[in-house]
Amino acid sequence: MPISGDNETEMGIVPVIRVGTSGWSYPSGHGTWNGVFYPLKGARPRGFNELAFYAEHFDTVEINSTFYRPPAVASARKWVLETPTGFDFSVKLYQKFTHPEMFVRATGKDPYDLGDADIDEFRAGISPIAEGGKLGVLLAQFPASFKSDPNSREYLAWLLQTFREYPLAVELRHRSWSDAFTETLRILSNTGTAWVQIDEPKFRFSIRQTFRPNTEGVFYMRLHGRNAADWWTHKASEDRYNYLYSAKELQPVAETVKEAARATRKAYVYMNNHYSAKAVANAAVLKHQLGQELRGEYPAEFVERYPEVAPLVKTATASNSSRTFF
Repeated sequence: MPISGDNETEMGIVPVIRVGTSGWSYPSGHGTWNGVFYPLKGARPRGFNELAFYAEHFDTVEINSTFYRPPAVASARKWVLETPTGFDFSVKLYQKFTHPEMFVRATGKDPYDLGDADIDEFRAGISPIAEGGKLGVLLAQFPASFKSDPNSREYLAWLLQTFREYPLAVELRHRSWSDAFTETLRILSNTGTAWVQIDEPKFRFSIRQTFRPNTEGVFYMRLHGRNAADWWTHKASEDRYNYLYSAKELQPVAETVKEAARATRKAYVYMNNHYSAKAVANAAVLKHQLGQELRGEYPAEFVERYPEVAPLVKTATASNSSRTFF
């Protein structure tokens, strides 16, 4: 059963809530962040670094690139150095572990030859983040086609045991998992894995959720947007995430997260409606609703595009926006 309790009043612990976006680099497509949150390529000051700039505004981010390939150790070390003390990365598990059909299309290889080499490669890739004290959660994101049946439940249990040394969260999208609520919860509880709560368009076979934590360790929530019209049929995959939450839509999310955080050690909320940096705008609004400080300066172009953040953030002046990064 979902746990109850109040960290702040019963345990003397102030709830920790971290808000960020799913990914920080969207360099191409109609929904690029360049010219919106980041300067255009040709207008960037010398040494401009996207992750360092992002980390001026938020204290956590989901790493998307690790879904497409295991991270290189050198890249992970670089990410650690480019972010300040106290910054957390949540790392998305490689698609070979969660999306076998997508893996086949991308590589032409057999995804069912998983072995120690694959596991060791992924562990090695994220080791600089873990050893640097900046690993938030390891996220296993499964597709809507991943249904609860004996084989799937056995595989999920194996996967969680395999990576049990890390804080874990699992995103399940098919309704069969919530229909088998007790069994699903039992599998997750064996490793203290957080059941990811997701906000997205709801369809007949969409998972049903409580939006309450299932473990005392972590509460994990992802907001994908509510663009139902382009969810399954779209010209480009980025179109699915072309949605801007209103402040009114985010207010219940803020209340849900506040309540969940009082029953867990740490709560993570990631905005995945990344089209044209709408995730950044919504993350800023949500942080404000949670009573958190909005750090950093936001580009004038960004504030003009998303005027609802104007009274909440500091807008960069022309002189500040041209400063040099090292």
